[in-house]
Amino acid sequence: MNFTIHQINDWQKIVESILPKLKHNILLLKGNLGAGKTTFSQFLLKNLGSEDEVNSPTYSIVNEYNSPKGKIFHFDLYRLKNIDEVYDIGIEEYLDNSFLCIIEWPEVYQEELYGLDYHSMSINNTGESREITFD
Repeated sequence: MNFTIHQINDWQKIVESILPKLKHNILLLKGNLGAGKTTFSQFLLKNLGSEDEVNSPTYSIVNEYNSPKGKIFHFDLYRLKNIDEVYDIGIEEYLDNSFLCIIEWPEVYQEELYGLDYHSMSINNTGESREITFD
């Protein structure tokens, strides 16, 4: 699925299109700094019924949110340098005990997901719009 958005409120339409397609508990979010990964996550969690305040997990590495469907964990792996650091935060336990895991900057961990079902979303900030690909 491909989308183009021009303003922040357009994220709502993206979420409404993606939610019925969200079948796996892992969602990888790719995009450069400021692309809108956390903004998308805010809209997504609101639509999943979470009343928690959604913030970027840049410094905490992982944020935990509640939803009527279960726990949602939001990761930012940007500062992690290797796969050992990813395992040190206990990512496998989070994956096993969540309704949804949203992983920003998943590149350091993506090879370890081989054989698992997950969705991937790429956001490209063109300056005038955001080009989004979801699969």
